[in-house]
Amino acid sequence: MSRRFLAAILAVILAGLAAVLVISYVNAADERAMADMSPESVLVVTESVPEGTPVDEMTDLVITDEVPASAVVPGGIGTLDDVAGELTTTALYPGEQLVEGRFASPEELEDPAKVDAPEGFHEITVQLATARVMGGHLAAGDTVGFFVTPGNNETQLTLQKVLVTRVQGGVAQTVEEDGTETTTPAAETLMVTLAVDVTDAKLVAHAAESYGIWLSLEPEDGPIDDAGPVSVEDVLR
Repeated sequence: MSRRFLAAILAVILAGLAAVLVISYVNAADERAMADMSPESVLVVTESVPEGTPVDEMTDLVITDEVPASAVVPGGIGTLDDVAGELTTTALYPGEQLVEGRFASPEELEDPAKVDAPEGFHEITVQLATARVMGGHLAAGDTVGFFVTPGNNETQLTLQKVLVTRVQGGVAQTVEEDGTETTTPAAETLMVTLAVDVTDAKLVAHAAESYGIWLSLEPEDGPIDDAGPVSVEDVLR
């Protein structure tokens, strides 16, 4: 075997050894640099997480990663146990660190200004002038009478004891920390959401599209009206 051939083999071996040494040095330098930056463990999202996802369904959607302390987002969490039993309050995206502010308990997410509709009922919203909704003094949980005036000739109490599930724009009262009560006047128009069965939902939609509507505050134990519509002749007699 010629000396030239042996020299070539030795050169290749030395080049490979040099590459290994350089890679080892760089990795060691990265580890030293990370150690100098006080790395911390954080949870990072690996797949998109929809809003309202329970924490117990996120195990396969996040991983634990080491990042420099300076890169840790304030409020970051290191384990899903820190937010056990909670839900995401917004959508999460890959690469995003998990923080406590993106989670809340089911109780915290409940809307105090809304009540649930009976099972199987539709929820439908009508927009009405404040004067047609007791001046805005209407709240979720109230029951109302649904009056329809199809023209200038008559008015009919079409539905009774209809559950209100939400009111937007009505009179609002808040209590300050010092106990002071503040009343916010109603807006010029209110959005009132009603819970009705499918047949009555069609009736409400048609009335809202074509006719005048009034709502009356009606107790659940109020009497049933079977007197029929009121006409102009009835008003002027």
